Amino acid sequence: MNPTMPDRVEPAGPGMEAPTTGNPPEFADVLGHPRPLWMLFMTEFWERFAFYGIRWAMVLYIVAQFKGGNPAGEKDASHLYGAYLALVYAAAIFGGYIADKLIGYQRSILTGALIMGAGLFMLASPTEPLFKLGLATVIVGNGMFKPIISTLVGKIYTQADQRRDSGFTIFYMGINLGAMISPIITQQLAQKVFGTDAMPAYKMVFIASGVGMVLSFMWFWFGRAQLKGVGASDAAQSSVARLVGVIVASLVIGIPMYYFLLNIDASILNWILIACLIGPAIMLVIEGIREGRVPRDKVIAMLIILAFNVFFWCFFEQAGSSFTFLADKIVNRDLGFMTFPNAWFQSVNSVAIIVLAPIIAWIWVKMGRNNPTIPRKFSLGLIFNGLAFLLLMFALKSLVSPETGKIPFWTLFAVYWIQSIGELCLSPIGLSMTTKLAPPKLTGFAMGAWFLSIAIGNNLAGLFAGEASGEGGMTVQSAHAAYTQGFWILMGAGVLLFLVAPLVNRLMHGVK
Repeated sequence: MNPTMPDRVEPAGPGMEAPTTGNPPEFADVLGHPRPLWMLFMTEFWERFAFYGIRWAMVLYIVAQFKGGNPAGEKDASHLYGAYLALVYAAAIFGGYIADKLIGYQRSILTGALIMGAGLFMLASPTEPLFKLGLATVIVGNGMFKPIISTLVGKIYTQADQRRDSGFTIFYMGINLGAMISPIITQQLAQKVFGTDAMPAYKMVFIASGVGMVLSFMWFWFGRAQLKGVGASDAAQSSVARLVGVIVASLVIGIPMYYFLLNIDASILNWILIACLIGPAIMLVIEGIREGRVPRDKVIAMLIILAFNVFFWCFFEQAGSSFTFLADKIVNRDLGFMTFPNAWFQSVNSVAIIVLAPIIAWIWVKMGRNNPTIPRKFSLGLIFNGLAFLLLMFALKSLVSPETGKIPFWTLFAVYWIQSIGELCLSPIGLSMTTKLAPPKLTGFAMGAWFLSIAIGNNLAGLFAGEASGEGGMTVQSAHAAYTQGFWILMGAGVLLFLVAPLVNRLMHGVK
């Protein structure tokens, strides 16, 4: 999910051609696509390797390192993870502004990569304040990197280029390949090479992820000449003073601000995020009313869907928190010939997306005129997410082994696949829909509202995961109670949206 921003270009530098405006320059084709696509593919591959490499280990590390291994620390760990993930999405709004208005896309990617890499290495620190400072640093760096590199993919194609959609599909595969491979490698480093299953060397997870970010930086640094000036800075943005100013502001304003937000109560943070969303929502409504009935209706439809979007991400983003504790304590990972590592569950979603994406796309095409509307697809996303929690409800009530006190491995494995179907119904159309429904003058605010809806959902995910663990650590009973609640909320929201979908669709006035 990445904002679409106006073209910005940078004067020629060493190894770079002169900047271009309007349509992109002619690029040599490699495997049927512009050559820079493959450079951007690998840059994003290593960035996602870095980002997802820490996902499986974060809450486990917090409990082991900062809570003395006490299960009562699971709740705090989940809250911190949820806040971190929420702020990553919120930071994307500021990152887009920095790239578009201050230093240009290429400089934003390089600066963000350096800052994010520094933060990942800081996570290996054995003290909680430095760990949180590292998270704040990762948030700032990721905000300057992630929303920008995807935008560059769009800029190497003309709007009329028939290869554009398939180019984004290839790029999306890079995201999922990086996310799939990183938990496998970092788990091996932490539990087989530098540690054991009983005493994982979690710091190696963060160091390996930091190395991945270094590789991402280097790939883009040496490969950016292929872009022929696309996405680089204009004359005003190319000054050293601007770049220094952004770095200094990141160090003295951005990182301390996110560090503060990571340290406040997660419930208070949620109210702050909601307040941040209310401002753009009000401005969008006012602008819609000013422009007339149709724009007003479109804004209302968009805000309705954003509200339901919060529910989806609240429960989808249990992977790095409550599902990690569930896998660690309540899922029987003994497959007979091996013990399935907890970390590898983080790769299941990526495998499912790679396998299921073409199938889901084929189904939509085959349905033709019966292809569900955007609100109906969102409702299906919520319902499939709810079905995943229904499976957990059933497993925790009826499939707990009396000998081990655990549920079968296949149940959690299947949950990730069911959730992935829901994600494919909802996520690919989200941002595109938002930009189509927003008043043209406030598209940026609409994209900010989309990111903030995800941020609110992610922070709520941390709060919900804390309830799944309870006060003394996750048990079969605490997990069953929480996941039962999650099922009813998701199914209620999904069915409600399904029923009101015709009304929402009328408000969209033909937007597909």
